[in-house]
Amino acid sequence: MPNSQPINFAHRGASGYCPENTMAAFAKALELGANGIETDVQMTKDGRLVLIHDETLKRTAGADVWVKDITFDELQKLDAGSWYDERFAGERVPALEELLELVRGTDTIVNIELKNGLVPYPELESKVIAAVREFKWEDRTIISSFNHYSLALCNQLAPEIATGVLYMEGLYRPWEYAAAFGASALHPYRYTVKAEWVAEAAAKGISCNPFTVNEPDEMIRLIEAGVSGIITDYPDRLAALLRRN
Repeated sequence: MPNSQPINFAHRGASGYCPENTMAAFAKALELGANGIETDVQMTKDGRLVLIHDETLKRTAGADVWVKDITFDELQKLDAGSWYDERFAGERVPALEELLELVRGTDTIVNIELKNGLVPYPELESKVIAAVREFKWEDRTIISSFNHYSLALCNQLAPEIATGVLYMEGLYRPWEYAAAFGASALHPYRYTVKAEWVAEAAAKGISCNPFTVNEPDEMIRLIEAGVSGIITDYPDRLAALLRRN
């Protein structure tokens, strides 16, 4: 995924302006200049891949039920927009295929985070890979996760799809850790990023895409550090900075 400037990943879509992980948020992200979209994938009771961060629907869809315990059809009856603003009433929790259809024909890179730390969704990795392959989006997809066992499995099942290691704390020589199981990117919490190790990682062929970066000063610091991408709730802020360079 060659890029002369950092990839502008919209975190759960343009979630600074729209309800997260909705088609409204994804469409707004593209409108605001994002060339990457970060999202979270889980699985319904009947095995559909859906884009939602929390393991339950309480916060964003008003139902005190787990994603794993509801069918896709039942999920589509829930309002996933009103919690954010009444203007978004009627937004639904989308299927992964809806996002891949939205970006079809664009150069958008899709970062799919596997949300299987708390719920061990069976075959989540293989189903996500199958969807990506169906849309022929292998070279424009990064699969990321805090579950590094899942990333290792993805690298075995689909070595042609990039994987990103999500982590919160400082890792010692993280590029060596990533390379040990075939990951091609580091997705660190923003505070852990240092210019020296970004350069060392890049020298080993490992890219760095920190999250979640919303303040322009911090965006500038990370751009100057040489990161490959920045994950933000406000893709317009990052787009404005990148236009100056």
